[in-house]
Amino acid sequence: MQDVQPRVGYTDLENMPEDGRRYEIYGGELVVVPSPRFAHQVTVGECFALLRDYARDAGGVALVAPFDIVFDEFDVVQPDVLFFRAERVHLLQPDAVTRHAPDIVVEVLSPSTASTDRGRKMRMFARYGVSEYWIVDPVARRIEVHALEDGVYRETQVASGGDTVRSVLLPDLTFEAARVFELP
Repeated sequence: MQDVQPRVGYTDLENMPEDGRRYEIYGGELVVVPSPRFAHQVTVGECFALLRDYARDAGGVALVAPFDIVFDEFDVVQPDVLFFRAERVHLLQPDAVTRHAPDIVVEVLSPSTASTDRGRKMRMFARYGVSEYWIVDPVARRIEVHALEDGVYRETQVASGGDTVRSVLLPDLTFEAARVFELP
Protein backbone atom coordinates (compact mmCIF):
# COMPACT_ATOMS: atom_id res chain seq x y z
CA MET A 1 0.00 0.00 0.00
CA GLN A 2 1.36 3.39 -1.01
CA ASP A 3 1.35 6.30 1.43
CA VAL A 4 -0.69 9.24 0.24
CA GLN A 5 0.94 12.57 0.99
CA PRO A 6 -1.48 15.18 2.29
CA ARG A 7 -2.00 18.22 0.09
CA VAL A 8 -0.25 21.30 1.33
CA GLY A 9 -1.76 24.74 0.81
CA TYR A 10 -0.56 28.29 1.13
CA THR A 11 -2.17 28.57 4.56
CA ASP A 12 -0.05 25.59 5.70
CA LEU A 13 3.07 27.21 4.23
CA GLU A 14 2.41 30.47 6.06
CA ASN A 15 2.09 28.56 9.34
CA MET A 16 5.33 26.61 8.94
CA PRO A 17 8.24 27.74 11.12
CA GLU A 18 10.85 29.74 9.20
CA ASP A 19 13.73 27.42 8.33
CA GLY A 20 15.68 29.52 5.81
CA ARG A 21 14.52 27.52 2.79
CA ARG A 22 12.34 28.63 -0.11
CA TYR A 23 9.25 26.61 -0.99
CA GLU A 24 6.81 26.40 -3.88
CA ILE A 25 3.56 24.45 -4.07
CA TYR A 26 2.49 22.63 -7.24
CA GLY A 27 -1.00 21.18 -7.06
CA GLY A 28 -0.70 20.77 -3.30
CA GLU A 29 2.81 19.26 -3.42
CA LEU A 30 5.31 21.19 -1.29
CA VAL A 31 8.67 21.51 -3.04
CA VAL A 32 11.93 22.92 -1.67
CA VAL A 33 13.53 25.36 -4.11
CA PRO A 34 17.29 24.76 -4.21
CA SER A 35 19.71 27.62 -3.55
CA PRO A 36 20.92 29.18 -6.80
CA ARG A 37 24.53 29.47 -7.94
CA PHE A 38 26.57 32.56 -8.83
CA ALA A 39 25.99 32.63 -12.62
CA HIS A 40 22.27 32.04 -12.07
CA GLN A 41 22.00 34.97 -9.69
CA VAL A 42 23.99 37.32 -11.93
CA THR A 43 21.66 36.42 -14.82
CA VAL A 44 18.59 36.93 -12.62
CA GLY A 45 19.96 40.31 -11.57
CA GLU A 46 20.51 41.39 -15.18
CA CYS A 47 17.00 40.29 -16.22
CA PHE A 48 15.55 42.16 -13.26
CA ALA A 49 17.61 45.28 -14.08
CA LEU A 50 16.40 45.48 -17.66
CA LEU A 51 12.74 45.05 -16.64
CA ARG A 52 13.18 47.53 -13.77
CA ASP A 53 14.74 50.07 -16.16
CA TYR A 54 11.86 49.53 -18.59
CA ALA A 55 9.36 50.05 -15.75
CA ARG A 56 11.02 53.33 -14.75
CA ASP A 57 10.54 54.68 -18.27
CA ALA A 58 7.22 53.10 -19.29
CA GLY A 59 5.57 52.40 -15.96
CA GLY A 60 4.98 49.10 -14.28
CA VAL A 61 6.94 47.21 -11.68
CA ALA A 62 9.57 44.47 -11.78
CA LEU A 63 10.14 42.17 -8.81
CA VAL A 64 12.78 39.57 -8.05
CA ALA A 65 12.46 36.35 -6.01
CA PRO A 66 11.58 35.59 -3.35
CA PHE A 67 8.06 36.92 -3.83
CA ASP A 68 5.06 34.60 -3.61
CA ILE A 69 2.51 34.43 -6.38
CA VAL A 70 -0.50 32.65 -4.88
CA PHE A 71 -2.50 31.55 -7.91
CA ASP A 72 -4.72 29.54 -5.59
CA GLU A 73 -4.35 27.74 -2.27
CA PHE A 74 -2.50 24.81 -3.88
CA ASP A 75 -0.44 26.58 -6.58
CA VAL A 76 2.18 28.96 -5.18
CA VAL A 77 5.42 29.94 -6.93
CA GLN A 78 8.35 32.33 -6.60
CA PRO A 79 9.55 33.09 -10.13
CA ASP A 80 13.07 34.46 -10.53
CA VAL A 81 11.75 37.73 -12.00
CA LEU A 82 8.24 39.00 -12.68
CA PHE A 83 6.76 42.11 -14.23
CA PHE A 84 3.40 43.90 -13.99
CA ARG A 85 2.46 46.56 -16.56
CA ALA A 86 1.55 50.04 -15.30
CA GLU A 87 -2.19 49.48 -15.73
CA ARG A 88 -2.01 46.40 -13.47
CA VAL A 89 0.25 47.69 -10.68
CA HIS A 90 -2.84 48.43 -8.57
CA LEU A 91 -3.18 44.64 -8.15
CA LEU A 92 -0.08 44.65 -5.92
CA GLN A 93 -0.43 45.57 -2.26
CA PRO A 94 2.58 46.87 -0.28
CA ASP A 95 2.25 44.40 2.61
CA ALA A 96 0.99 41.32 0.79
CA VAL A 97 1.79 38.59 -1.69
CA THR A 98 -0.06 38.74 -4.99
CA ARG A 99 -2.90 36.53 -6.11
CA HIS A 100 -2.77 37.85 -9.67
CA ALA A 101 -0.84 36.58 -12.68
CA PRO A 102 2.09 38.79 -13.64
CA ASP A 103 2.30 39.99 -17.24
CA ILE A 104 5.80 38.55 -17.70
CA VAL A 105 7.60 35.81 -15.78
CA VAL A 106 11.30 35.09 -16.22
CA GLU A 107 12.82 31.81 -15.06
CA VAL A 108 16.58 31.34 -15.25
CA LEU A 109 17.36 27.67 -15.69
CA SER A 110 19.63 25.70 -13.40
CA PRO A 111 20.35 21.97 -13.63
CA SER A 112 18.06 21.25 -10.66
CA THR A 113 15.09 23.32 -11.91
CA ALA A 114 15.20 23.09 -15.72
CA SER A 115 12.66 20.28 -16.10
CA THR A 116 10.24 21.98 -13.68
CA ASP A 117 10.66 25.39 -15.34
CA ARG A 118 9.97 23.87 -18.78
CA GLY A 119 7.23 21.54 -17.53
CA ARG A 120 4.89 21.99 -14.61
CA LYS A 121 5.70 25.66 -13.98
CA MET A 122 5.27 26.55 -17.65
CA ARG A 123 1.89 24.80 -17.69
CA MET A 124 0.90 26.54 -14.45
CA PHE A 125 1.83 29.98 -15.80
CA ALA A 126 -0.23 29.30 -18.93
CA ARG A 127 -3.21 28.01 -16.93
CA TYR A 128 -3.29 31.15 -14.78
CA GLY A 129 -2.81 33.58 -17.66
CA VAL A 130 0.79 34.84 -17.54
CA SER A 131 0.96 36.61 -20.92
CA GLU A 132 4.66 36.10 -21.60
CA TYR A 133 7.18 33.59 -20.24
CA TRP A 134 10.93 33.91 -20.76
CA ILE A 135 13.14 30.89 -20.24
CA VAL A 136 16.73 32.04 -19.82
CA ASP A 137 19.48 29.42 -20.10
CA PRO A 138 22.82 30.67 -18.71
CA VAL A 139 24.70 27.55 -19.87
CA ALA A 140 23.53 27.74 -23.51
CA ARG A 141 23.42 31.57 -23.20
CA ARG A 142 20.01 31.55 -24.84
CA ILE A 143 16.68 33.27 -24.17
CA GLU A 144 13.35 31.80 -25.26
CA VAL A 145 10.32 34.08 -25.41
CA HIS A 146 6.95 32.33 -25.14
CA ALA A 147 3.67 34.19 -25.70
CA LEU A 148 0.33 32.93 -24.39
CA GLU A 149 -2.17 32.18 -27.17
CA ASP A 150 -5.46 30.42 -26.51
CA GLY A 151 -4.25 29.12 -23.16
CA VAL A 152 -0.94 27.64 -24.35
CA TYR A 153 2.49 29.10 -24.94
CA ARG A 154 3.85 29.60 -28.42
CA GLU A 155 7.59 30.09 -28.72
CA THR A 156 8.01 33.40 -30.52
CA GLN A 157 11.77 33.75 -30.36
CA VAL A 158 15.01 32.05 -29.42
CA ALA A 159 17.84 34.56 -29.07
CA SER A 160 21.53 34.33 -28.21
CA GLY A 161 24.72 36.34 -28.59
CA GLY A 162 24.10 39.60 -30.41
CA ASP A 163 20.48 38.74 -31.29
CA THR A 164 17.90 41.30 -30.26
CA VAL A 165 15.31 39.98 -27.82
CA ARG A 166 11.84 41.45 -28.40
CA SER A 167 8.97 41.19 -25.98
CA VAL A 168 5.66 40.36 -27.64
CA LEU A 169 3.66 42.02 -24.87
CA LEU A 170 5.89 45.11 -24.68
CA PRO A 171 7.02 45.76 -28.28
CA ASP A 172 9.26 48.66 -27.25
CA LEU A 173 11.20 46.40 -24.85
CA THR A 174 14.24 45.18 -26.78
CA PHE A 175 17.74 44.23 -25.67
CA GLU A 176 20.75 42.24 -26.83
CA ALA A 177 20.58 38.67 -25.53
CA ALA A 178 24.24 38.65 -24.45
CA ARG A 179 23.51 41.48 -22.00
CA VAL A 180 21.96 39.21 -19.38
CA PHE A 181 24.85 36.72 -19.43
CA GLU A 182 27.71 39.13 -18.65
CA LEU A 183 29.56 37.96 -15.55
CA PRO A 184 31.70 40.44 -13.58
